[in-house]
Amino acid sequence: MNNKILLEVQNLCQYFKSGQSELKAVDDVSFSVRKGEVFGLVGESGCGKTTTGRSIIRLYNITSGNVIFEGTRIAAGTRALEEKYKETKQNGRKKITELKRGGNIREAETAERELEQELQKLHEEIASAKSDDKHCNKKYAEQEMRKVSEHYEPLLAACADNEREKLEKEYKEALRLAKKDRITNKIQMIFQDPIASLNPRMTVRDIIAEGLIIKGIRDKKYIDEQVYKMLDLVGLSPEHSGRYPHEFSGGQRQRIGIARAIIMQPELIIADEPISALDVSIQAQIINLINDLRKELGLTVLFIAHDLSVVKYFSDRIAVMYLGKIVELADSDELFRHPLHPYTRSLLSAIPLPDPVYERKRKRIPYNPLLAHDYSSDKPTFREVCKDHFVLCNEAEYKDYLGKIKEKS
Repeated sequence: MNNKILLEVQNLCQYFKSGQSELKAVDDVSFSVRKGEVFGLVGESGCGKTTTGRSIIRLYNITSGNVIFEGTRIAAGTRALEEKYKETKQNGRKKITELKRGGNIREAETAERELEQELQKLHEEIASAKSDDKHCNKKYAEQEMRKVSEHYEPLLAACADNEREKLEKEYKEALRLAKKDRITNKIQMIFQDPIASLNPRMTVRDIIAEGLIIKGIRDKKYIDEQVYKMLDLVGLSPEHSGRYPHEFSGGQRQRIGIARAIIMQPELIIADEPISALDVSIQAQIINLINDLRKELGLTVLFIAHDLSVVKYFSDRIAVMYLGKIVELADSDELFRHPLHPYTRSLLSAIPLPDPVYERKRKRIPYNPLLAHDYSSDKPTFREVCKDHFVLCNEAEYKDYLGKIKEKS
């Protein structure tokens, strides 16, 4: 793991219509994932973990915020910007009207120019966000095509006549593949339910190879070689490639899902509760497999789960979600050593241990947000309580958490 930021999520909001009201599945979530690390996202069912993962990989069009991958904005929502534009315009017009009524003509003219500049800036931000959201893959393909051209054009200029035809053919094929390339291909997802995520009418070979075919690869021999290689990596054999998903156990189906993801040679894997639908005896095998693949292939993993004991074993950093918001974020060891937010403490108190004496004495810590917080006047913000340990809290809670950290250190 290094300090290079691979994925950055900025103020991500994902809202869904629910009759006449609106469901805020993900509400103003921000975090970053460093290259090579495992970033754990935990919380109870329905808190917005899976929606966050699906929004990052563009299965949903996000409401507002930005998703930046390898320095490129791959998803952008404009609702917050549009609301800010509308509010700025209304407040600005109101101020100008009041200045004119008061006879302050020069000040009104100055305010009008400043308003126009601010509105123009917001308009450009909205246009840029829409453009990036719609054309990020196209721009990436054009960039890859330029790289191919820069590589092959000097070679073509310097090659002998008898080698030109072969090199031109290679150049043309490389350009064709680059044109079909997508930056989102570098992010792949392992889904929660292995049987629901696999097409029952496709063989294992077709399921795993589908990404390569969509990418534009036509060489059947190369595709078969890659499929067999992936099957071997996930602990299956080439003989399994001709079978259908219903012929496998749950653990084997999840291995097929993992093979389908890694065949695309991704930089980032989003593992959406990959073990929750499996038998306890199989869960450790899948976790160890993902861990081995991460080290062997140099993958970065966004690991979504609700089992904190598994996340502690597997993750470098952990973010805790509750009702669509991240309430605490810290290194794995730090979070378990110094849990600060009441919801985090409640989650940790629910972890069972294979010790009957401890279990008889273990006390659950209930979490009721209405009793735990008073946000009537002092609203909470995401603050750094100590180095790399962030908590959603107001000023009074912040001072209390600082005191607790000093006591423990």
